Amino acid sequence: MSDATDKAGRKEWVGLATLVLPCLLVSMDVGVLFFALPDIAGDLRPSATEQLWISDLYGFLLAGMLIPMGALGDRIGRRKLLLIGGAAFGLASFAASLSDSATQLIVTRALLGIAGATLMPSTLSLIRNMFLDENQRKAAIGIWTGAATSGIALGPILAGFLLEHFWWGSVFLINIPVMVLLLIVGPILLPEFKAPQPDRFDLVGAVLSLAAILLVVYGIKDATVDGFGVTSLASILGGLLVGTVFVLVQRRGKGGLIDVALFRSPAFTASVVLKLLTMFALTGITLFTNQYLQLVQGLRPFTAALWSLSVMPALFVVMSVTVALSTKVRPGYLLSAGLVLMTIGFVQLSVLRPDSGLWVVLTGAGTVAAGMMMTAPLLADMVMAAAPPERAGAASAMSETSDELGGAIGMAILGSVGAAIYHRQMSDVQVPGASSGALEAARDTLGGARAVAGQLPGQLGDGLLAAGQRAFTDGMNTAAIVAGCVMLVTAALTARLLRGLPSPAAAAVEDDAEELVAARAQT
Repeated sequence: MSDATDKAGRKEWVGLATLVLPCLLVSMDVGVLFFALPDIAGDLRPSATEQLWISDLYGFLLAGMLIPMGALGDRIGRRKLLLIGGAAFGLASFAASLSDSATQLIVTRALLGIAGATLMPSTLSLIRNMFLDENQRKAAIGIWTGAATSGIALGPILAGFLLEHFWWGSVFLINIPVMVLLLIVGPILLPEFKAPQPDRFDLVGAVLSLAAILLVVYGIKDATVDGFGVTSLASILGGLLVGTVFVLVQRRGKGGLIDVALFRSPAFTASVVLKLLTMFALTGITLFTNQYLQLVQGLRPFTAALWSLSVMPALFVVMSVTVALSTKVRPGYLLSAGLVLMTIGFVQLSVLRPDSGLWVVLTGAGTVAAGMMMTAPLLADMVMAAAPPERAGAASAMSETSDELGGAIGMAILGSVGAAIYHRQMSDVQVPGASSGALEAARDTLGGARAVAGQLPGQLGDGLLAAGQRAFTDGMNTAAIVAGCVMLVTAALTARLLRGLPSPAAAAVEDDAEELVAARAQT
């Protein structure tokens, strides 16, 4: 039970604003490059392989280094690691903006991924130390979650604006002022924390965890692009094998990267699994909604990003209400409600048609995002509450890793579902006068169909584009049904398996009763 001395003051809340900024930038940098790729391709002329590395390496290393960096922060100090990572992120951003070759940009993107992996677990674990009062911690984590979500939404908008007015390197320069601010005010506002008696850093575990995550994520990404084949399956199976070895090594005893005993807590295990599943559904369907706005509704990227931002106020209202209710309502029920809300959004997207109004896709996608905003702060708080203070960095890193894996799996599986339906429906499409190469491009993706249609006269082009839009939308509908079914089953299991997890208010009453019984026993 917390008392008045546990309450955070003005310094801690201002410090939270300092922590939110790097979190915002890391989530922005995941997707901000996608809008700059055409300009980069025209300037640096990377090969197809180099372009894949430029776009994917940041996410690969961010996912792979989260667990080692979270454990390192517990040992050397979370504030120290945050400041080191902030300096590295700023320097790597500057170097990336000045890249004059594809190789240099690949290297700097790799450094950005490693530096980003120091920022995410450090910020969340420091919140655990700064906000001891449970209600304040929930509110702080809600704000942190909102920043991560806002970064995903703001990234395309900011990138689109900068690319319309400046050169492609400007998308990296926006990181530098924030990192400079972090280095100035961080030592003043943020407390330092590290394990009282830290063990030696588990280098073997770090290598194994990095290899496991990289192999799995690479296999999933490869499957997203080319479908499941020998390369993708071998990579995924190899990653799972290395991951099994990693778990066996961690179970040997003390001093590992992760505390395997954390998974004995139903709340911790459930939060990690639920984060993976919700990110699977959200990221997988976002892959479709962004393309739908541009390729079916015909919006420019910047305009599509602005329309996507229109639902953000409602999302923050939902998140605020959830944080307020979380002090009184059992977590299992609130989580189930969020998952059901996501399911409702997927139902809306499952009936979408090429000629549906813009409000239909925005409402459906916004409902999915609102459900996500109900679950995200609760799950992050459950991770932090279940972990002892000295292992909070490693615990938050596991939480973030589940997000990254869930997103990659969602893109691969749901993306493959949509692609399979698109290919099947477009396989018999014939266009008089179109070359075999043009037809192949049109049958491959909706973007290809749109490009080919633009080169065809009148009704031929319109007919091809309409066929592609119908096939894409049907694939999106099916992917939404799959995601909705996963969320509905997960909601039912969550309500059943976590129904005994008490709300903070009930837990406080139980703590008071235990203290009263103990006091009476002593007298």
